Amino acid sequence: QVRIVESGGGLVQPGGSLTLSCAASGSFWTIYAWGWYRQSPGQERELVAGFDGDSFPSYANSVKGRDTISRDNDKNIMTLQMNSLKPEDTAVYFCSAEVQGINMEHRILWGQGTQVTVAS
Repeated sequence: QVRIVESGGGLVQPGGSLTLSCAASGSFWTIYAWGWYRQSPGQERELVAGFDGDSFPSYANSVKGRDTISRDNDKNIMTLQMNSLKPEDTAVYFCSAEVQGINMEHRILWGQGTQVTVAS
């Protein structure tokens, strides 16, 4: 069974920085694509940043220039470095991984989320 686990959330002041990590473990061939999503109370889950199979990153307009996504294919880890954080960045951040199994099948799996709170 493949497990997706996020870490790195916490409480930071506006203008501060925080780095989130997502690790995939278990039996699989590779992680084809990664995505960071966030959800605030009463709001729909939205895409923040991610990698498709081409390994090029994409970002939501709200975080462009502030966030940087990276991946380590050997360690199966994805990170999201968040800078110049704003109160509106407050949300539960979820990691999504498109897992490619040994038979080339694809599954989209989710972690349980990590809380990011930006407040003074």
